[in-house]
Amino acid sequence: MNLSTPIEEISGIGPIYQKRLKKLGIHTIRNLLFHFPHRYEDFSNIIPISQIEEGKLICVQGKITDIKNIRIFKRRLVITEALVNDDSGTLRTTWFNQPYLINTLKKGDFVFLAGKMSSKKGKKYLSSPAYEKIPAQNSDNLNYDLTHMGRIIPVYPETEGLSSRWLRFIIKPILTKLKNGIPETLPEKIKEKNNLLPIREAIWQIHFPDTLEKAEIAKARFVFEELFVLTLAVLKQKIMLAREKATVILTNLDLIKKFVAKLPFKLTADQKKAAWQILKDLEKPRPMNRLLNGDVGSGKTVVAVIAALNAVKAGFQVAFMAPTEILARQHSKTISHSLKGFKINIGLITGKENQFNNEKCKRNELLEKTKNGEVDILIGTHALVQEGVVFKKLGLAIIDEQHRFGIDQRAKLCQKQNFVPHLLSMSATPIPRTLALTIYGDLDLSLIKEMPKGRKKIITKIILPDKRKETYGFIREEVKKEKQIFVICPRIEPSFAKATDGQALNVQEILDKRNLLWAEVKAVKEEYEKLKKDVFPDLNVGMLHGKMKTEEKEKALSNFRERKTDILISTSVIEVGIDFPNATIMLIEGADKFGLAQLHQFRGRVGRGEDQSYCFLFSDLYRNPRLKAMVASQDGFELAEKDLRQRGPGDLVGQRQWGIPNFVMASLKDIELVEKTRQAAKEILEEDSELKKYPLLRENLQEFQKRIHLE
Repeated sequence: MNLSTPIEEISGIGPIYQKRLKKLGIHTIRNLLFHFPHRYEDFSNIIPISQIEEGKLICVQGKITDIKNIRIFKRRLVITEALVNDDSGTLRTTWFNQPYLINTLKKGDFVFLAGKMSSKKGKKYLSSPAYEKIPAQNSDNLNYDLTHMGRIIPVYPETEGLSSRWLRFIIKPILTKLKNGIPETLPEKIKEKNNLLPIREAIWQIHFPDTLEKAEIAKARFVFEELFVLTLAVLKQKIMLAREKATVILTNLDLIKKFVAKLPFKLTADQKKAAWQILKDLEKPRPMNRLLNGDVGSGKTVVAVIAALNAVKAGFQVAFMAPTEILARQHSKTISHSLKGFKINIGLITGKENQFNNEKCKRNELLEKTKNGEVDILIGTHALVQEGVVFKKLGLAIIDEQHRFGIDQRAKLCQKQNFVPHLLSMSATPIPRTLALTIYGDLDLSLIKEMPKGRKKIITKIILPDKRKETYGFIREEVKKEKQIFVICPRIEPSFAKATDGQALNVQEILDKRNLLWAEVKAVKEEYEKLKKDVFPDLNVGMLHGKMKTEEKEKALSNFRERKTDILISTSVIEVGIDFPNATIMLIEGADKFGLAQLHQFRGRVGRGEDQSYCFLFSDLYRNPRLKAMVASQDGFELAEKDLRQRGPGDLVGQRQWGIPNFVMASLKDIELVEKTRQAAKEILEEDSELKKYPLLRENLQEFQKRIHLE
């Protein structure tokens, strides 16, 4: 038995438990031993029965002097009642609907019990305590090594039918057998410099710690290692990409000056700086890998267009990928308009639509024009990387709101080329510094923080239920001034959610959990009907959501763009990139259901013209810290840092997508730790970029890359 042994070969784990373990991503002994606790219970303080206080978590030991099942037929209830005795007194203990316990716990058994004392009708009892039976031959052994009691107890991430008790039962004997054979994966100098525990001690202390302090020290070692290896992975990717060959695209300054002079606005200093960084990257014989990160409405697209124009006029094609069909079509219109007069051929390809120079065409015709180089800029969704899309000479790929686009994906874009295209990623979600150093550490960063001149500050308010009618009146006045309104709802269809966390549940789940608090979540279809019929029957109300057909979405947006619609009710489908300068109010229903970054994105859909704009956050919770932060700040970078602290990195970057453990994700808030691990990774790679001197670290890195998804 070793770390790579499949769980199917572990004695005592049958097919049912194998299936449950695999739900948690546990396939091997290594996965099992590195499935770390997410918290601990302190059952180390064992007290005499006579000293038990009501309401406090306690741990006692004693001998079972009586145990029986009591059936209450009217309530369909079985109570298992036991009397446990030590030298100081007797304790009444009860378990509910666990009749099998009398086959496990018998009169005369020695047990440890942990739980809270309750009382009813003057009778005190320990209700449904955790327990551990001590073999009779060890009952007098004060040093007997307990697993579930009398110590700091690990509590693991669980799944249905797989408890922490069962995991402790399985993990402890395996760890006891294998811990001295677990190889050290961190270089000795990194371990010593950062005062980290050796892996064999750390893995025991994280599962079965002597004290809570030692559990934290053990956790610190594994947090450091995971961040260190994550940083190694992204920095190695950067090194690998630097070895690839890219085409040199020289900067045509006269062309750029001509384009900038034709713009109806002046570029900000940040836009000029970012454009220059990108143009200089394009002149290098290695692929650019740059992220253009700017606040909502800061003008990233025009910077990307400068790079695209320069590439096209140097004889290369450009691929421009957007995350949605709506945004792809908008980019097609915006870019076509801004490059008017420069004789650039622009194609659009989505799952259901094909255009060449804003005219509909057949898919095979567009693909042929792209293949022979007639299309200069091809804009599209992920249809761009589907089979059949072949470029003649692709020099630059621009990706909107998808930071991860690796070598393999680029290879799909540039089949039959002997070079890798330059890559420019764009994001309107400001990235906190710690994430920029770790998860996005292989990307060079260009920041646009400065907003275009003339933009007015968006007035943001939290609207409580008693102010709803008054707010509707204000909206009507704005429409009279020929302004337009966005209304955002969290869902498409009506549903219900737990008031505490907003997770949607179906009818059966509601019936199953009647004892919980429920709050209705606003839905687009329902709100559309209400506003159209009851609130604004005299106004033109439209609807937009992700389940609509492409033609319906385009019609809804066209009507809004052409001012045929006064109020557009939508889901988060308009979160990114939608640009309607005439819209002056963003009304967000159930605002407490969204994170700060998303709320800031919604707010950025208004305030894009010269008129005063407003963002109304409808909520029942005035004290919500996210909403207060929105009112206090318009700075996306500041809000991103607050979002990181309030919700954690998992919500910002998609924890399941990345596959990084909870406790490591949480540590991404710690800038000092992040900088330490980055420095350690840089030192190792500068010394040995292939990690030939560190085979175990290289193996650990390979395992890590299989486990997480950096593209």
